[in-house]
Amino acid sequence: MAFDYATWLRPEMMPHIWCPGCGIGIVLKSLVRSMDACGWDQDTIGFVSGIGCTSRAPGYVDMNTLHTTHGRALTFATGLKMAKPSSNVVVMAGDGDSAAIGGNHLIHACRRNIDITLIIVNNEIYGMTGGQFSPTTPTGSRAATAPYGNIDPGFDLCNLTIAAGATYVARGHVGNGVFLERLIKGALQHKGFSVVEVMSNCHTQFGRRNKHPDPSELVTFIASNAVALSQWNKLTDEEKEGKYPIGVLHKVANRPEYCESYHRMSEHAQQRVRDAARKIAEAESMKPKTEPAGGHQIED
Repeated sequence: MAFDYATWLRPEMMPHIWCPGCGIGIVLKSLVRSMDACGWDQDTIGFVSGIGCTSRAPGYVDMNTLHTTHGRALTFATGLKMAKPSSNVVVMAGDGDSAAIGGNHLIHACRRNIDITLIIVNNEIYGMTGGQFSPTTPTGSRAATAPYGNIDPGFDLCNLTIAAGATYVARGHVGNGVFLERLIKGALQHKGFSVVEVMSNCHTQFGRRNKHPDPSELVTFIASNAVALSQWNKLTDEEKEGKYPIGVLHKVANRPEYCESYHRMSEHAQQRVRDAARKIAEAESMKPKTEPAGGHQIED
C-alpha cells in the first residue's frame, strides 16, 4: 500500500524551493516514513533547522517546527528537549550548518549525549549561499571560494561525532532511500544523541563545478562510492581512497542520557533543600517554650 504523505505535509507551503533533483526531498521522505514507522504522534515531534537548503524542511511538514539561526539548531533543540523531555526532537542540518558555524555545538551535543536525532545532509558544499567550500568539501574539488581546487582536508563527520561522544552514528546516501529509512528509524528509536549523515547531491553548486552537472548522474556517482560496512574493513587504504562506509558505524547503549541525568540531579538537589528545611523545622519545634518577660505595670 502506498504511503500517505498528505497527513504529514503542509500543502499550503508548496511548491518547495529546492532545485529539481535535489536529494533533500529523498531525505525528508525517509525521515517522515521513519517517524510514521515509529508510531510517533505529530504533536509530540519538535523538528528544528538552522540556515541553508535543509532549513526549509520543517516548513513543509505538519508538526511542531522551529527555524533558527545559522549553526544554532542544536542549541534551540537542546532547550526544547530540556524543557519537555517527553518530546521527540529531530534536527536537520547541512554540512556547513552543522560542522562549520555549528561545529562547536555539534561536539558538545555529542558529549552530553542528549536524546536528539541529528540528520546531516552532506552535499559537500554551501548550496544556498553561493557554492562556498564547506568543512566536508573533498580536497581538490572546486567551489566558489576555491576556484582552483580546495586545499583543505575534509572532515569525516561520522568519525568526528563518534570521537565527540555520540552514541548512535550511521551513514547512508540518497541513492538508496529504503536503506536510509532503516538507518533513520534506528536513530529515532535510540536513547541518546544520534547522528545520521546522508551523502547527498548538489548538482547546482557542487556538480556543475566538478563535472557532475546532471542530478541523476551525481546521485549514481555518490552511490558508487558507498561501501557496506561489512566490506569496508576488508579494503586496503588505497582501495578506500575516495570511498566511504555506510551503515550503523557506532552504537552504545549504556551511556547516561543527558536529560535523565539532569533531572536526577535536580531532584536530588530539591530533596536536599526539603531535608534541610525539615531539620530546621524540627530544631525549632524542640526549643523550650518560655513566657516573655513581663514588665512593671504603671498605675495611674
